[in-house]
Amino acid sequence: MISRNFRQTGTALAATLALLAGPFAQPVAAQQRQDTPSLEDLIPDSAVENPEEWASQGVPAADEADAEEQVPLAADAPLAEMPMITVPWPEEIALPQLAPLETEEDIEFVQFEDEIPRVRTGSEERISEELVLVFPNDRSLFPQRDEFLERFESLSTVEEYDDEGNIARLAVQAREDEALLAELLRVYGYFDAQLIRSVGDIEQTVETDLDPPAVRFDIIPGNRYTVGAIDLGNLQAAGDQYESLRRAYDIQVGDPISLDEIEAEQFDLDRALGESGFPFATIDAPSLLVDHDRDEGDITMPVEPGGRYRLGEVISSDPEFLSSRHLTRIARWDEGDIYRRSDELDLRRAMLATGLLGSVELTPIVVQEPTETEPGVVDIQADLTKAPLRTLAGSIGYGTEEGIRLEGSWEHRNLFPPEGMLRVRGIAGTQEQLLGVTFQKNNFYGRDRIFAVDAFATTIDTDAYDAETVSLVARYERLSTLLFQKPFSWGTGFELVYTNEAEAKVKGQKSSSIEYLIGALPSFVQFDTSDSLLDPTEGFRIRASVSPEISRVFESNSTYLKTQFDLATYQEVSDGVVLAARARLGSIIGADLAAIAPSRRLYAGGGGSVRGYGYQSIGPTNALGTPNGGRSLVEASVEARIDTGFMDGAVSVVPFVDAGTVSRSTTPTFDDIRFGAGVGVRYETGFGPLRVDVAVPLNKREEDSWVAVYVGLGQAF
Repeated sequence: MISRNFRQTGTALAATLALLAGPFAQPVAAQQRQDTPSLEDLIPDSAVENPEEWASQGVPAADEADAEEQVPLAADAPLAEMPMITVPWPEEIALPQLAPLETEEDIEFVQFEDEIPRVRTGSEERISEELVLVFPNDRSLFPQRDEFLERFESLSTVEEYDDEGNIARLAVQAREDEALLAELLRVYGYFDAQLIRSVGDIEQTVETDLDPPAVRFDIIPGNRYTVGAIDLGNLQAAGDQYESLRRAYDIQVGDPISLDEIEAEQFDLDRALGESGFPFATIDAPSLLVDHDRDEGDITMPVEPGGRYRLGEVISSDPEFLSSRHLTRIARWDEGDIYRRSDELDLRRAMLATGLLGSVELTPIVVQEPTETEPGVVDIQADLTKAPLRTLAGSIGYGTEEGIRLEGSWEHRNLFPPEGMLRVRGIAGTQEQLLGVTFQKNNFYGRDRIFAVDAFATTIDTDAYDAETVSLVARYERLSTLLFQKPFSWGTGFELVYTNEAEAKVKGQKSSSIEYLIGALPSFVQFDTSDSLLDPTEGFRIRASVSPEISRVFESNSTYLKTQFDLATYQEVSDGVVLAARARLGSIIGADLAAIAPSRRLYAGGGGSVRGYGYQSIGPTNALGTPNGGRSLVEASVEARIDTGFMDGAVSVVPFVDAGTVSRSTTPTFDDIRFGAGVGVRYETGFGPLRVDVAVPLNKREEDSWVAVYVGLGQAF
């Protein structure tokens, strides 16, 4: 077994040597192969039979003698003959001479010191502990640096995902931020910009001391490309409107390239076309062809203006629900006006604001084609989708002095088309009960005009008086709404009132009731520059109201003029802090106090007046301290509306101070001014702030509560 294995090993070794020698040896003659001893011939039979004993015999004597005669070879001694190697030595080979290359004069070699300068001594901008950008010291080479930094910081992946000390994460994020920087540089027109990225233990400088690992970008912006050719398609087909439309596209040849501006000017030109009478204009997305030889980019934006048109009528898809005549009336254009897209959008908003429609689709329809000298005519086709027309609503309020107030209503907003509403409402409260019916026509013979007739019966029980009243009120007015806040509003109307009222004479008891028959012509005007009806932060409001009235009592008539002036102003003094202030002046001129029904007199106190005091509790009183109203009024309030940032900015706190006085005379005497102060909380609901105010009277009287709470919707003023 041992000899077989040994022979097999020797045979395998010989085969391996033969394979290795194969590629390098030339074929030899058969006789030469026969003279060459094989591996088996070199191994004696005694070594095969007993290899241990054979190996212990050592080297044969003849071999030992030969070994003693051997001497070390010199390094330059010639090699012995190797008959098996037939390949000639290199020095024996005659190599052909190569022809010399011709010199090429136009080859330019890159000088890296010039083409890729290091900005190690540039101006460094530290974004975070892990990120720094380096710009050239000369800011004129990249004047957009501040805006560029702000945009990059908001998009940087290194800045967004922070895992301190993770070099692998930094390396991945650095590659993404490098691509982002390159893209932002192209946005500003730097198409040959170069970036040098360093990640890890970056070289620290005097200006910026970053602990490794960190990411650093050296930015060489290069030249900013300019606008070359501008191709606006078929814009010249706009005729005499071409010059104004071309000015609207505010990019000229030679301007620095800005991809932001190219996109913005597309929308500016589209808006100008829509406002200049081109309802069918089309604009394709712009393209920019960059030429690196010229450092320029050519802009191509296909424009087809289409024809120019004037406006005709509005055509309703459901004339029985909302007639074409009614829709044309509420549009802000006259027939024959040049088409403006803003007028079309405004009409759509107005139609949705009626509350009668769930959706509206407006489409210009050609009625008359334009000619070379005259615009054509388009009607506006209005496709209507009805909204639910009936509404059941309710609200609840509470004041410590006024008590609970529950109010509910049902209405049908188009019971008498077009826009003829019928509403039934009721109030159940601690001090007031009411039942009324209202008929109202919106957009009545004009946009945003309201005609309404209101009939109601009410009972009021306050500390000042009790009243049982039946009223018929008609008004015609132009009001602001949440969708259309108007700088100028007005209203006028008339009132017929029958009321049976009794003043408080003894605590807990009323005097004999007195019947009043009153006719009034109330009117108002208001100028409003505020930025919101429910939660203004800037601007002011001025409102003046006047109501000439005649009152019949005890078989005699009395006439008087009731006036009131309101001013409110709002100013954002810092981020999240708004100061608001208001003042109110009122006066009744022309009649004695006794000839004026208690419900028509002037009062102060309560959540919309002087907080900290009861409803209508400020003013002249009888011998028992019960208020009975006056003929002049002065109120003032100051509050700070402070955003807390809590719940994503939905909650704010409002410290406030109020003051007010009421006098029996027609001009204020300021004999008894009441002050209240407190703090409120506002919660933004999406359609207006929910208000909770807690106030205390600063110069409290014996009959005043020590604290008052008010709940409502919207700011106090």
